[in-house]
Amino acid sequence: MSTIRARAGARPVIPALCAGAAVFIGLAGWGLLDGRVERAGWASFAAAVLLVGAGAIVRDTDRPREWVVLSLVDRTFDGIVLGGLVWVTRTAEPREAAGALVALAAGFLAAYVRARAGSLGYGIEESVITPALRYLVISVSLIVGWTSWAVWVVAVQMLAVVALRATQVAKEERA
Repeated sequence: MSTIRARAGARPVIPALCAGAAVFIGLAGWGLLDGRVERAGWASFAAAVLLVGAGAIVRDTDRPREWVVLSLVDRTFDGIVLGGLVWVTRTAEPREAAGALVALAAGFLAAYVRARAGSLGYGIEESVITPALRYLVISVSLIVGWTSWAVWVVAVQMLAVVALRATQVAKEERA
């Protein structure tokens, strides 16, 4: 038993939470494509709870695997949920689809800036609050049916995150 725990690392709960979140993300995407938006909202909310839990317990000293898994599932959340919104609203609500697409692109750009800065040795401050707000706005908007404005709120939030991370990199470059 101790060799299994040693192989898995001291914190196998993070990949387990991420795996559970991935299942709920898949259910959310399925719900969106099937036209069951409220059900998709509840599934994305369950995924959000698991992802926020994983993000709250991950530490800087954890192995890169935990960070990569968490980041991958975070990108999966955006790709499937926001991408699903783009797909299902593209003809009936083109403004909503555009907002979801901007939010999706900004989220991927923010993740790229964080990863690139980390590979160059710059310290980018990371908080569980930013993704938690994104998950909450998306999930609640799906549950109550307010996605037309919520996707733009998330888009603005992610563009602000991109700008903040870019200024953090510039500040470290000057130092």
